[in-house]
Amino acid sequence: ASDASAGAIAEIAPAMLAARRARGDDFDLIDVREPHETAVERMDGARLIPLGTLPHMLNGLDRTRELVVLCHSGKRSAEAARQLQAAGFIRVATLAGGLERWNREMGQTNGSR
Repeated sequence: ASDASAGAIAEIAPAMLAARRARGDDFDLIDVREPHETAVERMDGARLIPLGTLPHMLNGLDRTRELVVLCHSGKRSAEAARQLQAAGFIRVATLAGGLERWNREMGQTNGSR
């Protein structure tokens, strides 16, 4: 369902994201879910910027850094990535399948750590 003319959104598979985190690669992880969702489950190190507030938060983000955006299923993170690209961010990827796929492939995240 991707439209090449809209500009492709890079995706990163859960295993690759886990490997990059373990290596300590330098990127910002952004969670575009709502606060009540992150109260139930969150990923360590992710900065919460709900999708609806993203346009107001753009100036607080570093355009030179790589951004990996995540949500529950991947839909909101794809929308966020499109907004970021339109605003001039060039190094943007989404967590493929969101936390739903992450939990299936990598095991549950939890907010207690």
